[in-house]
Amino acid sequence: MTRLIDKYGREISYLRLAVTDRCNLRCQYCMPAKGIDIVNRKELLSYKEMYRVTRVLSELGVDKIRLTGGEPFVRKDFVNFLESLSFNKNLKEINITTNGALIANHIPLLERIKINAVNLSIDSLDRKRFFEITRRDVFPEVWETYQQLLHSNLRLKLNVVIQSGVNTKEINDFIELTKNDKVSVRFIEEMPFNGKGIRQVKEVWDYNKILKEITQKYDKIIPVQASKSSTSKNFRIEGYQGTFGIIPAFTRSICTDCNRIRITATGLFKNCLFDDGVFNLKNFIRKGASDNDLKALFIATVQQKPLNGFIAEANRKKGKVSESMSTIGG
Repeated sequence: MTRLIDKYGREISYLRLAVTDRCNLRCQYCMPAKGIDIVNRKELLSYKEMYRVTRVLSELGVDKIRLTGGEPFVRKDFVNFLESLSFNKNLKEINITTNGALIANHIPLLERIKINAVNLSIDSLDRKRFFEITRRDVFPEVWETYQQLLHSNLRLKLNVVIQSGVNTKEINDFIELTKNDKVSVRFIEEMPFNGKGIRQVKEVWDYNKILKEITQKYDKIIPVQASKSSTSKNFRIEGYQGTFGIIPAFTRSICTDCNRIRITATGLFKNCLFDDGVFNLKNFIRKGASDNDLKALFIATVQQKPLNGFIAEANRKKGKVSESMSTIGG
C-alpha cells in the first residue's frame, strides 16, 4: 500500500475532519458573542464527499479519524454519517470531540457502532463560570453527558482549555475527577483564535505554568508513557484511577512527531493547525476528480507539511492566525 509520508519521514495516519463550522455554544476563546459568519450549507462538504475523502485517505494508511466542528452534533444526520464510517474496515479508531450538550441520547448508539472515544470539552465545573465562558447555560446537560460517558464503554477524555484570568483556579478540581474514575483530563494551552484575532490575556498559562500549579498541591506525580505522536504529555497522581495530561498546543513543542492532517468543513486541506490551508478539496472533487486524482493530490500535498507550527504560521499568506477555532476545526 502506498502510504502518506512527508519529507521529514513522518507517516500521516490521523485525520481531523470538521463536519460543520456551526456551534451551539459561543466560547470566548473560540468565537465572538454574536457568532461567526457561517458559510452556506452548499459550501460544506456533503457527507457523501466526506465519506469518499475518508475512504481514499484510509487506503493511503490513515487509520484514525476524529470528527470535530464547530459542534458535530448540530449537523443533521451526523450520527448516520458516523455509522457509515464504522463500516470502513481500514479505520482502527473513530473518535469524536464534542461540547456534550446534544449527545446524551446518542450514547447507546455510539457504543453499538463501536465509536472508540469521546473527547468532551468542558472548561469549568462551576455552572456560573461555565456560562461566562460559553455564553450558554447548558452546564447541567454537559454534566449529565459526562456522567453517562463515565458509565459507557467509550474511552473518555475531558478537554479543558486553560484560560488566563478565567478558570486557572479549577485546574486541581479537574485533577480530583481522576481520583476515583478512569477518566483522562487534558489541559490545553489556550489558542485564542476567536474570530477577532488573539484574545488579550493577563498572563500566559503555558505547559510549565500549568504543571507548576499541579505540583504545588500534589507530591507524587508519575509520568505516563504515551504514543510517539501523542499531542499531550501525560501523568497520574499516585493512587488515582485516572490520568491527566497537558497539551502544549500554542507553544507547539509537540510538532516533531506530528502524524496529523486536517480537513475543514468547507473542504480546506490543512497540513497544520497554524497554516491557512493548502488546497480546497471540495472544488477539486466537484470538478470530477477521480480517486486516483485524490490520492495523487494527498501524496503531493503532504510533502508540503512544515516541520512545525511556527514555520506553518510564518508561511501563511493571510497573516497571523485570526480565524475562529470553529472555522479552523477545533
